[in-house]
This record gives sequence, C-alpha cells and structure tokens, in this order.
Amino acid sequence: MKRIVWLYVLLSVTVLKAQDHPLALGDIAEAESKSAIQRINQTRNLNTGNYDLKYHRLELTLDPNVAFLTGKVTSHFLAKENMSDITFELTNNMIVSSVKQRGVDLTFVQNIDDELVINLPQIQNIGVLDSLTISYSGNPKNSNLGSFEQTYHNGDPIVWTLSEPYGAKGWWPCKQDLNDKIDEVDVYLTTPSFNPNNDSYVAVSNGLEQSQTVSGNTKTTYFKHQYPIPAYLIAIAVTNYEVYMHQVDNNGNPFEIINYVYPEDLVTAQEATPITVDIINLFSNRFENYPFTDEKYGHAQFGRNGGMEHTTVSFMGNFSRNLIAHELAHQWFGNKITCGSWKDIWLNEGFATYLSGLVVEDFDGDAEFKTWKANRITHITNDAGGAVYLQDTDTTSVSRIFNSRLSYSKGAMVLHMLRKKLGDVDFYQGMKAYLANDDFSYNYAKTEDFITVMSTSSGEDLTEFFNDWIYNQGYPSITVSWDQISETQIAFKIDQTQSHSSVSFFEMKVPIRVLGSGGEIADFVLDQFVNGQSFLENINFDAAEVIIDPNHDVVSKNNEVLSDLSPNLLEISFKLFPNPAANVVYIQKPRAVSIYHIQIFDMLGKLIDEQNSEAKINVSDLSPGLHFIRFETNYGTIHKSLLKE
Repeated sequence: MKRIVWLYVLLSVTVLKAQDHPLALGDIAEAESKSAIQRINQTRNLNTGNYDLKYHRLELTLDPNVAFLTGKVTSHFLAKENMSDITFELTNNMIVSSVKQRGVDLTFVQNIDDELVINLPQIQNIGVLDSLTISYSGNPKNSNLGSFEQTYHNGDPIVWTLSEPYGAKGWWPCKQDLNDKIDEVDVYLTTPSFNPNNDSYVAVSNGLEQSQTVSGNTKTTYFKHQYPIPAYLIAIAVTNYEVYMHQVDNNGNPFEIINYVYPEDLVTAQEATPITVDIINLFSNRFENYPFTDEKYGHAQFGRNGGMEHTTVSFMGNFSRNLIAHELAHQWFGNKITCGSWKDIWLNEGFATYLSGLVVEDFDGDAEFKTWKANRITHITNDAGGAVYLQDTDTTSVSRIFNSRLSYSKGAMVLHMLRKKLGDVDFYQGMKAYLANDDFSYNYAKTEDFITVMSTSSGEDLTEFFNDWIYNQGYPSITVSWDQISETQIAFKIDQTQSHSSVSFFEMKVPIRVLGSGGEIADFVLDQFVNGQSFLENINFDAAEVIIDPNHDVVSKNNEVLSDLSPNLLEISFKLFPNPAANVVYIQKPRAVSIYHIQIFDMLGKLIDEQNSEAKINVSDLSPGLHFIRFETNYGTIHKSLLKE
C-alpha cells in the first residue's frame, strides 16, 4: 500500500528565495491561462442565465493511464424564470448517453455550440428547485481546450484538470458564467487501486476527503466542498502521489495543509513546503483567517510550470516560495471573492501578485522588497499602453485576460500605490472590509465594488486614482526641478508627461529623497494634483542630490532631476515679511539670487523710492496703502507687492 508521510510542522525551517523577476509571473500566468490556447471565441452563454445552481455531484470514473472519462453529474438548480428546458455547457466530443429526472429519461440535444439542451417534462416555475442527472463519456483531451490532461511523470501516468477560464465544459457538463457560484459540491473519483508499477493511486479534488472505498481492483475517493465555487475552480488529479501534511495554527483555528507530490520529488518538496505555514500566518494576520479552515489547504503537483489556485488545493508545477505565496493568496482573493467578470481579472491576479510581494517585504526586508517593486515597474513600463481593466473584446483572448504585464504586475503595483496613498492603517482596514462584505464574501465582485468599499472605508474619493491607473492606460515620466533657497528651505517643481493619451495627468504622491553633502537624508512625499506644481519644504542641511521615488513606490519611467532655479521656484521662494509692514521689510530669497537694485512704486505706477540691499527694505517713510516693488537680480526682474500699514 501507499505510504503516507506525516510531517507536522509548527514553524517553518526552510525559506526558499522567491522568484522575483517578472518572468516568474509569466510561468504563473501560463499555467493559470492554459497557455496552449492563445485565443478562443468564448463569451458569456446567455442560455444558462435562467437558473441558479445550488449543487453538483460529480461521479467520475477514470484511469490515469488512459485519456478517457465516464461521468455522471447530478445538478440541483432553482428556476429564475418559468423554464421549459435547461442548458448546460459541454463540448461535443463528450457524448451524453442519458439524462434522467427522478428515474425518468428526458430528451436532449447536443448542439455545435457546445451546449447540452435538456427538455424538461413540464414547466418548472420560477422559484422552484429541481434536479437531474446527466450520464456521459468521452476523451476530454479531444476538446482542444487544454483543460484535461493525461500525461506522465517519471514514467508514471497522471490525469489532471485546469479549467480557467473556459475549460470546465471540456470534461463535465457545467455552467461557466461568472455570476452563479455552485453552493456545494460532492466529487466521487473512481480509479484503479494501483498503477502498473503496483503503486497506489491517490485522487485529489476540492474540499475535505470523506472516504476511500475499495471494491475489487477499483477505489472510490469522496470529497465534499461546502463553500460556493465557480465551475473553473473545480479540479481533479490522480496519480501515485506521496502524501504528507503540515499543521497550521491560523490564529487559533488550526487546520491541515495536505501536500500531494510525485514520489521522485518528495524530498525536495518536504524541504520547500513548510514555508506555507508562515505565509498563511502572514496573510491571516494582515487580512483575515484562511477562508476554508474547516476543510483544508493543499498542494497537488501537476504537469505545468506554474500553478493554479483551485479552491482548497492549488495545483503546482514547482514549490518555489513565490508560487506557493501566489496560489495561496488566491484562496482569499480569487476563491473567497472571485472576479465578477474576466474584465475584472486583476481582482484575482493583481491581488495575488501583490500578496506574494508582501511575503518578500515581510520575510526578506525592505531592500528585497524594493527590488521586487523595481522589477514590477520595469515589466509594466516595457510598453507605453494597456489598461488593467479589460474591454469586452479582450475577454475572448486568454492571453489578454492573463497578461502578466497588466493583470499581474500592474494590478499589483496599483494596489501598492493605493496603499501608499491611503497609508497602511486605512489600506488594510479597507481590504478587510472588502473580504468581510456580505455582498462579495464567497461570491463575486467587480472593480467598481472594490472601489466603493475602499472609498467608503478610507473616506477618500478614489475615482480619479482608479480612472488613471485601472480604467485608462500608461504611466507618467516625472521631472523634478529643485533648488535649496536658504539654509532651512528647499523648493521643488514637479512636471510630468504621460506615456498614453488616455490620461492627461496622474494625480499622485511623488516620493522625493534629498541627500546632503554630509551624508544626511531627508524624505518628502509631495502630493501633486496639477502639472507644474511647486512645493517648499524645510530642510536642515546642505542638499547635494535629489532622487525621485527612491523605494520604487510609483509606476513611472524616464524620470529626470534638474538642479536649477526655475521661474516657478524663484516665485515661491522669493518672499517679503512681514507683509503688511510698518517700518522694515525683510527679504527671503534663494542663496543663488543676488539683488542689484530695488525700486518702489505706488498704486499709480509712480516711482517713489530706490534702495540697494540684500536683506531688508526701509518702508517707514512710505504712505499707508498698497505698493509694488521691483527687484533687479542676476535671475532677472522679480515683482512683489507690499501693503504699508
């Protein structure tokens, strides 16, 4: 019999370096998108919109050595309108042999649009719950959707599925819309008990394993999943897995992490997977407890380079820390709350990518996190355009939905910039409110829903931020002009240009670091809301250098620093005080400015006095009222007004 290795780990003993380069995201996106399919013509099936799925029981018989499946799927559904027939999605190569309702055969037709249309024996009225059972069989690999694979590892056979986004219909009759989660699922997998090498077959699916029943040379493994789930997150795998476990505390709500790995990779997997415990604890502390505590979390090795976040069991092509973190993050963002359309895929992928970055920040420190952000920014700015939010036409392209530059990297950095805009307290409070919202929890959410929650939670109007960074395209190039105008003040002027015409100006907080001639450091965050905006900040050392966005917190490219006294900086840094004045007015000016001559005019433009001073003006002899002063300087003529008391 198969040996089971129990490895209870309370504290992680092995930390693997994350795959920080954006190419690692490409591997993840490749698996999550089934990269063999570059484009498919698939949109929402309007013919499945008249019922609400409540339950599926999948009873599947298969042999990992053969690309073939025999199935029986029982579905419970609630009529949303009066129904005379019901439509499920199923590819034509999967042949339906019968449809029964309470033991009675129903008539049906499989059409060229991958639809199974079943005629109901009588009108099912709105609000009525009913059920039926579909029996079918076929070779799911022939669907060319890439959602069912029969392959080999080290000579041993394996079958596994990956249905995101539109592949579930390739191996079972389902409803793939992102508007109707199945409330509860039972999965029964009947397989040979042993493979040709006399190793025991181990079956994997969502939820908690309930039983294993052996009958002759076959074994039926039963899984129950009692949380709402979309069709694309239901998965199965069968091979000669080794099985071992970790125990995680989960803030006093312990559960088991169950790992299903190839025998040839057991040792390396056991070295790599304990970090999952620490990552779960991090995410639980930052957001909320793991959402499927009373069932399980697990990893099942499969035949792609990246991974796929099937609810309660992620399918893994490797056990790098980055991949573990990304797929685990989806259990909160993607599985508990699922994007409400493929246009909103960043709510899944951008969030999971950012949470893998939080692992870098927490486990490796600020320097490594800075590198992680820099890699994301480089990836994003490799192209001038592209929106995070998809258009309707984009959703027919799998490669566009799972674009690693936009859905993953830019989606992640938008979250980071939102965190910097709101501050950690308001950001994490908003994220917790999003996860806890009854409208979205174990349901679907769209981008506008997330914006509403974050705006309400923080008390800030985030419309402009999301318009710039999610709905429109591109990024800014920032130019900062600066000059230290006195021993205690430094002036900045910020200009920006945009890489894409869809955004006229990015309202943003621009991080600035000033380095002193003696090694001093001062950090400023300048809240820019108009182009060409000027700022005056206090400083207590001689500035030698200015750096834009030193920690890579802002998506930008081709930034430039200019060390000169521009007219705008001169205007805000050249001041008279007090104003109004009775006797003496003092001059505040940049050190680089030399005053050659001062002329004072009355309101009618008549010259009434001339002086020469670098520091002050005597106004005791002026008559009360408004006066105008002209300074001739090495930077040209400067005009100021003065009110004489």
